[in-house]
Formats: sequence, C-alpha cells, structure tokens
Amino acid sequence: MTEESSAPIDDKIDISVPQSARIWNYWLGGKDHFAIDRAAGDEVLAKIPDIALGAKGERAFLKRVVRYLVRDAGITQFLDVGTGLPTADNTHEVAQALDPSSRVVYVDNDPLVMVHARALLVSTPEGASDYVEADLRDTETILAAARETLDLGRPIGLMLLGVVNHLMDDDEAYAAVGRLVAALPPGSHLVLTHSTAEIHGEPMLQVMRETTERGGTPIRARTRPEIERFFDGVELLEPGVVSCSRWRPDSGGEPDVYLFAGVGRIG
Repeated sequence: MTEESSAPIDDKIDISVPQSARIWNYWLGGKDHFAIDRAAGDEVLAKIPDIALGAKGERAFLKRVVRYLVRDAGITQFLDVGTGLPTADNTHEVAQALDPSSRVVYVDNDPLVMVHARALLVSTPEGASDYVEADLRDTETILAAARETLDLGRPIGLMLLGVVNHLMDDDEAYAAVGRLVAALPPGSHLVLTHSTAEIHGEPMLQVMRETTERGGTPIRARTRPEIERFFDGVELLEPGVVSCSRWRPDSGGEPDVYLFAGVGRIG
C-alpha cells in the first residue's frame, strides 16, 4: 500500500519514526499508517512472516472476550486502555451489538489515535463512548476521566490489549496494572494480552530490539509466568494465560500467535 493516511497531521504527530499503533493498523490491512510504519512493518515481516497473524488473532480474541463479558459476566461497561487505531469490531461495537446500552471509555497516548477515535468510534444512542488521551501509567487521569462516563461502583471490563508490553520496566508495569485493578469493584474483569518470545524465540527478541533502537515505540516480550503475574490477586479464568488464538476459540485449528492472553475476575 502506498497511499498515506488520510488523518490530519499536526505537530503532535511524529511521522519520522515508526509507531506501534500505525504498524499494527498496517498489518491489519488498514489505511492509517505512513511510509516509515510500512517500512518497519515490512522489516518485521521479513524476519517473522506470520507476525500479522498476531494482530488478527488478537482482534478475534477481543471479539470473543467482549461477547463473553457481556453475555456471561453481565458486564456492559468497558475501560479500553491502549486502544490503538480504530478498525473493525472495536470494543464498543461488539458490546453494543449485544447490549446497546453498553458504555466504553477508550484511552491512548497517541494523538493520531485520538483524532480517529473521536471521528469514528460513534456510540449507539442508548450507550456511550468517550476518549481520553493519557498514558497507561497515569492512572489518576484515566480513572478521573472514566468516572465521567462509567459507574465505577458497577463491574467494568478493563481491556489492556497489547499495551503493557510497551512498559519496559517491570516494577512500573505491574504497578500501573495493579492500580487500575485496585480501583475497580468486585465482578470486574481484567483482560490482558502481551507479546512473548515463547513462540518465535530469538527472532522475536531481535525485531523488538531493532524497533526500539530505531526510535519507534519501545516494546518487550515477557514470559508466560511474567504475564501471569499481572493477574496476582485476581481469579484467572480457564484456560489461563495462553496464545490469544487459544483462549476459548470458536473453532479449532488456529495457530499459536506471539500474543498471550488472559482474563481474570476481580474481587
């Protein structure tokens, strides 16, 4: 694809370095990316040809888990942190297809994501969707903004898909997730996906190092036990932390992907 993103560009959007949300959008077949993102994405594909399956596998996981939370757990409120660029089947679309009154707050620290979110993530009349520009580590800002749309006294689905792997420091990562979990009432659920090298080994670690060294969004892998630690104090649901393609799939035969996923019940 050679066509540039149609998004308005201001001085807050740096198109001189690759950005993870735009690379992800490229792998998903979207249009909201620039030449620098495509080049970075193609370099990764050259080393790990099935990398785009991770992006598609995680999107399918999002659909399954939101349906589970609405249908089985009775959750109609979602706090989606690190939402990325809008594509098809976004959190509010999946939830509101089942319960039109569902309410979703999207959070991201990328100004390009916010430009598109405000334009494209339109709620049903019965429900609500809101957008907050904030970093995962700034939990006070996130929670204060979320309270304007969500009732934090009622269960919430906390969606942390492919975002915690951008926090390089372990203490910082576990603390940020812990603060958000601690602020949610019993019956809420933590949904988390995280990159790992347990599928591809050293080639995955290599492309992550190269992406970070290139000046793009820093990213790291964690092991299954390290990912499970994010669920400390939370009831981790079956089948535990697995490749997101293996979390309660609609059908068998899906390949393992480099993003591991887990879902846990809070309280």
